[in-house]
Amino acid sequence: MEKTATPTQPKIFGILAEFGSPNEVYKAAKKVRDQGYKKWDVHSPYPIHGIDSAMGIGDSKMGWIALFSAFAGAFGGFSLQYWVSVYAQPVVIGGKPINPYPAFIPVTFEPGVLFTAFGCIIGMLVLNGLPRLYHATFKSKNFARFSDDGFFISIEARDKRFNVSETRKLLEDAGGRNIEVLED
Repeated sequence: MEKTATPTQPKIFGILAEFGSPNEVYKAAKKVRDQGYKKWDVHSPYPIHGIDSAMGIGDSKMGWIALFSAFAGAFGGFSLQYWVSVYAQPVVIGGKPINPYPAFIPVTFEPGVLFTAFGCIIGMLVLNGLPRLYHATFKSKNFARFSDDGFFISIEARDKRFNVSETRKLLEDAGGRNIEVLED
């Protein structure tokens, strides 16, 4: 018995809609947020003032990552100096104490700064989901204009509220044009 291949439907990534101005995409972002979507993004050639609040994006976690990295680096630098001075190579010079804390300050500060820099770079990459070499929006011919004069909203199919017809209707009602379903 010969097996025949069944045609598979392309997997839907989401829906992309174009808007005419920053004001239009701002208002549309509020409507998408109010409908409860979580997996979506606004694409614009430049930052739009207030778009993060319109999208419902909370405070960044980068401050906490930087603080934790700074404390880890400073604690590591101080601990290394303390261990060397007190346990590994205790040397009393001129009657000074074995653990001279003021002398530890410069070397405690430097790994704090170094770990903060590395923590911020790694944290930024992880939080942004980078490196990402491919995105389904790149298949759209209209999306090529986003870096020049286009304003877009893309809603991903992995969102719990995603439904092709309802999501398309929402974007149409919000003023979207050139609405297209993106295939992965």
